[in-house]
Amino acid sequence: MYMNHNQQDTGAAHETVKDQETAHIEKIALSAFLLNLCLAAVKAALASYSSSLAVTAGAIDSATDAAASLILFGGLKLSTRKTHSFPLGLYKIENLISVFVALSIFFAGYEIAREVLTGSETAPMISGGVVALLLAGVAATYVFGRYALAVGLKTGSPTLIAEGRHRQVDVLSSIVVLASVMPGYFGFYLKYHNISIDQIAACIVIIFIGRAGWKLLSDGMRVLLDASVDFETLERAKEILENNPMVIKVISLTGRNAGRFRFLQANVIMRTGDLQKAHQISEILELEIKKIIPHVERIIIHYEPQNQSHCRIAVPLADQEGTVSNHFGDSPCFAFVTMRLDGCEVDSKEVLENPHRDVDVAKGIRVAEWLVKKNVDCVIMREDLSRKGPGYVMANAGVKVHITSETELSQAIEKEICERKGGF
Repeated sequence: MYMNHNQQDTGAAHETVKDQETAHIEKIALSAFLLNLCLAAVKAALASYSSSLAVTAGAIDSATDAAASLILFGGLKLSTRKTHSFPLGLYKIENLISVFVALSIFFAGYEIAREVLTGSETAPMISGGVVALLLAGVAATYVFGRYALAVGLKTGSPTLIAEGRHRQVDVLSSIVVLASVMPGYFGFYLKYHNISIDQIAACIVIIFIGRAGWKLLSDGMRVLLDASVDFETLERAKEILENNPMVIKVISLTGRNAGRFRFLQANVIMRTGDLQKAHQISEILELEIKKIIPHVERIIIHYEPQNQSHCRIAVPLADQEGTVSNHFGDSPCFAFVTMRLDGCEVDSKEVLENPHRDVDVAKGIRVAEWLVKKNVDCVIMREDLSRKGPGYVMANAGVKVHITSETELSQAIEKEICERKGGF
């Protein structure tokens, strides 16, 4: 069966949102490169003017960031492409880039430690202009880092999350640079037991650098090694599958991340042996999951028919004694009979009260949905609901409806057994 217009529109809308997010992420990545390039140029000029090793370390840090941002932008442009060799796309390039950014964070930390901790014994030449430009660099880095991190968390992009966290580390490293040049601006150099304030601050920043770098490295490596998606996402997907009346059981559900996208695979048992109908149901489920759970690029649903050894039959009753009711939704109770298919013998029987008997709105539909949740395979009743709401609910769930003229439960079940033995 073909998807209807609403399903096609939902799929098209999903692709449009994905393309818009990708374009937005690429724009931010390009802005990151331009910002880091400008900061590297300004700090290099200030380092040459002031002869400050701390400012030189900041220039090295920004130059490293500019190179990382350029590679990041190029990787993003490649990640959305699909080729014959990579038909599922190159989304993991984003995670590979986040690993590279993590390594660059470690390298920047090393450079800061090496330059600041082995700094000159004499105070550098620091002017008000140097301090003002360094403060402007701190402000620009902070604002851009917060923005990149916010967009990264919203879109689930590991690249922007890495960029945002890297900028947060850069703010701290820039503050270290400011702390090291301020004494020189005021004309003195502070030391305590041969340990300068710059050295203490640098050690604190290196700890932050290590934490941020390790977080990015571990997250990126988890995806590259195909670690499972988070438990909450799998539970949400499982709930969507199980809420469909045609799905009897979810046998397995697995998933993996690639970039900011998720790939899921499910194996379910459906209440139908019609492969065409099962395929249509799987397409509906795929679109529903993509609509509810963000950044699901693909979900593959393997379906198999129910392997039945028993048939569960429901019959609306007018009383507990077994009188078949003339009405469906208004029936005070229902008999549930489990019949063994091999030999057509009754295994068990129970009578349950109708929980929706006193409902004023959509009573019949609610009763039909209740029967579906009770895993009923067949309903025997006197009332014909084939062109009414309850009939559509049961038909869509694969529940067969048999109309009977019998007035007693035992007679209705006996007739059903005879018809099945006769090849009904």
